[in-house]
Amino acid sequence: MLPETYINEVEKRLRRAGRPREIIIDVMLEVQQFYGWFSDEALEQTARLLKMNPLEIEELATFYNYIYRQPVGKHVIHVCDSVICWMSEGYASFVEHMQEKLGIQMGQTTDDGMFTLLPVCCLGYCDLAPALMINQRVYGHLTAEKFDQIIEDLRREK
Repeated sequence: MLPETYINEVEKRLRRAGRPREIIIDVMLEVQQFYGWFSDEALEQTARLLKMNPLEIEELATFYNYIYRQPVGKHVIHVCDSVICWMSEGYASFVEHMQEKLGIQMGQTTDDGMFTLLPVCCLGYCDLAPALMINQRVYGHLTAEKFDQIIEDLRREK
């Protein structure tokens, strides 16, 4: 259950915004951050908060790449899956390396709950291909060695 202070804050923001749609993505991301993912319960609470139909919230949640409708790892790795990345040298072997290193396929989470691999249609960093984003930080011109270092650094952070 969302804290009462958060519910009061959203209600204040709604009054300032005028229309619920102006703040819907922000609220969805905040609710997701509270729960760790956007569960059915989170969806229903968000719909009540914004005084919207749950189906409208579901439509946005399933459209937007950064709303997770199933549990994810601590670090979600958004792998650019655009045609530009496909054309970059070594992309296919790089993706294969990531999956082998983490022991998972795209759409899966590691057993320790640390990492989830998700393809996204484009990150907008074609000049850095192959690229990925973890915790809203973009990494580009990736190699297997760079990826391994990123993963090791994240594991040390815990």
